Amino acid sequence: MAAEGGGKEINEIKTQFTTREGVYKLFTHSEYSRPNRVPFNSQGSNPVKVSFVNVNDQSGNGDRICFNVGRELYFYIYKGVRKAADLSKPIDKRIYKGTQPTCHDFNHLTATAERVSLLVGFSAGQVQLIDPIKKETSKLFNEEGLSSQNQDSSPSGTVV
Repeated sequence: MAAEGGGKEINEIKTQFTTREGVYKLFTHSEYSRPNRVPFNSQGSNPVKVSFVNVNDQSGNGDRICFNVGRELYFYIYKGVRKAADLSKPIDKRIYKGTQPTCHDFNHLTATAERVSLLVGFSAGQVQLIDPIKKETSKLFNEEGLSSQNQDSSPSGTVV
């Protein structure tokens, strides 16, 4: 029974609580289903960049989203803020070894439902042109910056 003048509401919904086994937290669907979840406190070291493009396809859902988390680059159909994307089924996923993507952007002028151009910048100074729909890697720019570094720093993306 709640005390008068300051007691807690009996029907209050808790979003987190602690037991002997650990801490239980309420997650949104998109946060819970995110691939390769990392603990919340270590996310600050991996900045996330996001790029959007509209490909004007016939289905009416032409928005696409690209984001990177650490060394991984993901490409999905974007359904808006009210409907979570199925994060277990990316259109394209690339994992880079040695260097990591730091920025990316689409060429909005040439984007179609069959082909998009995504320019990706890397931490070692390289810039790569890729097509996440066709899963193609077109060209790596600024490769000459790698001559003083070891071979592992080349952004060889693994398409999954």
